[in-house]
Amino acid sequence: MIDFKTFLLSFIPLFVAIDVIGAVPLFISLTNDIEMPKRKRLITDSTLTALIIAVIFLLGGKMIFNYLGITENDFRVGGGILLLILSVVDLVFSSDKPKKPDTTIGVVPLGIPLIIGPAALTTILIIVDQYGYFMAITSILVNLIIVWAVLRNSSLLMRLMGEGGSKAFAKVAALLMAAIAIMMIRVGMTGMIRGN
Repeated sequence: MIDFKTFLLSFIPLFVAIDVIGAVPLFISLTNDIEMPKRKRLITDSTLTALIIAVIFLLGGKMIFNYLGITENDFRVGGGILLLILSVVDLVFSSDKPKKPDTTIGVVPLGIPLIIGPAALTTILIIVDQYGYFMAITSILVNLIIVWAVLRNSSLLMRLMGEGGSKAFAKVAALLMAAIAIMMIRVGMTGMIRGN
């Protein structure tokens, strides 16, 4: 039987680390030109990718990082650079011409690092240390079900805003994505300098 208090203590930090509400505008920005059936498939792909990465990390994260000599800060900087490139491309090089939707974004950057990023992966390792594997897996599953449900219903927001509002919001979201990318790089670099 699951202890509800312990579940909340493991669920809430991971929910905050994943930040699905913050991911919605980025998701809309990245999938703005993709048709609904493909977008639904992307949501499933990105959630499954996040689940696979989370489970791999849960079972062998510390060992993988130690073996490769990678720190959380390295991971943060790498994810930040990837997000920064995507946001700059969206802001500078996008046009009104129809473009072929990229259906590979379900894995990168949606699955990782937007849904499961450095903060979430680190939180998973902390949850395992404090509450054990069962509670960590339960917390991951519940959080990813919430992510799937929120992203699946993000089209309601797009319909409310209309096409023009959606495009404007996508540009603002790209700016937000650039800011998040810079924050990830800054936090990672600060950690490297301090030796954390």
